[in-house]
Amino acid sequence: MRTAEVAQSPATATVAGASKTATTVRWKIFWLLLLLSSINYIDRASLSIALPLISSEFSLTPAMEGVLLSSFFWTYAFMQIPSGLLVDRYKSRNIIGMATIAWGVCQAFAAGCFHWIPLLLTRLGLGIAESPIMPAGAKLAGTWLTPFERGRGATLLDGGAPLGSAFGAIIISALIGLLGSWRLAFVVAGVGTVVVGIFAWRYVRNHPSEHPGVNADELSHIADNNAAPAPAHVDIKPVPFLELLKDRSVLFMFLSWACYNSVFYGLMTWMPSYLHKAHGFDLKQMGGATFIIFMCGFIGELTGGWIADKWRATGTSPNLVMKVMFSGAGGVTAVTILAVAFVHSPAGVVALLCIALFFLRWCGMFWGVPATLGGQSRAGLLAGAMNFCGNIVGVIVPILIGLIVQFTGTYFLALMFFVVAALCLMLSASAVDYRERGLS
Repeated sequence: MRTAEVAQSPATATVAGASKTATTVRWKIFWLLLLLSSINYIDRASLSIALPLISSEFSLTPAMEGVLLSSFFWTYAFMQIPSGLLVDRYKSRNIIGMATIAWGVCQAFAAGCFHWIPLLLTRLGLGIAESPIMPAGAKLAGTWLTPFERGRGATLLDGGAPLGSAFGAIIISALIGLLGSWRLAFVVAGVGTVVVGIFAWRYVRNHPSEHPGVNADELSHIADNNAAPAPAHVDIKPVPFLELLKDRSVLFMFLSWACYNSVFYGLMTWMPSYLHKAHGFDLKQMGGATFIIFMCGFIGELTGGWIADKWRATGTSPNLVMKVMFSGAGGVTAVTILAVAFVHSPAGVVALLCIALFFLRWCGMFWGVPATLGGQSRAGLLAGAMNFCGNIVGVIVPILIGLIVQFTGTYFLALMFFVVAALCLMLSASAVDYRERGLS
């Protein structure tokens, strides 16, 4: 594959500063994408929060609980590559709007289920509807943000995972307590999602030049900083997707994302039940602890994006910045989850999980990597392929953890699985070349 490594220097980094008179529509769009991805995770985490009630009502075994928790990822994972193709071919704005409204409808329909099979079908629909959001956001990051802003943009896009999981615990448990029914809570969550989807469609645009709120200074800031020329000898035509799949960095990016999601999705789906069954948390305590843990993940994600952008702006090699941050995140996560397995204090367990999520969520910056490795013409498809690999584990891990818990009667081996996945993340992330390639 013909690629080039575009050198970056402190002088290049200083060009990234926007005029004081420039508007900031690009950041408003990414704060809106943060809201959308947060709602995305509130809706998908709602089942985990309500699971003790649903399990009792439907008489579910741990293995059946695992199937329900996994079902969302069946369709979500397999729709990632088709969604990436749609995003590259059609308008991100329309896809985001339609997808958000559709998943709100699926969330509300779940309230009408009185058997676990119809509930599973609504989760399959939720997975289909939510699948285009992250590839579309990765595409918008390449269009709206400069190279020195994409670390923060990627963490805003992906920050909805811990933020939504945190507020999902509080919001869904509060709605269940207030309304006295998990069904009514699901209806309220679904209707709220539809309303936000309509607003997002009205505000988001596919390109800065199309947005009425973008002034000339902001448009110039984005265009000038995204126009860094490639070396003269480099052919910057789009690289065929199949050729990209032969690239070592692309393959290790896929593996890193799969390892990262093995830990995060495992915690997102099973942690509430773990706190309830292993440490005796009631519904209120479970919701509060889940909120604190995932909020630490959100703070960690924004902190990681800020550190990476500031570090890169000093002229430091992107390879050094990203390898240190991603590998360090995997190592710290492995150590802290290992400690969780041997700590019996509920407060100690929560504190360790807070540390694990703080560092693990630095890996949200991976959403800026597809545009770097594949160029803008392949950003959506490559992001979709990356998320496909990451969400295949979302299919497997909840079922695997359910089987482990059912046959061992404890969560110890489940925690060891997370430790191994975090160590694999540390190793695979260090094998990716994060330098700009000059691809179109």
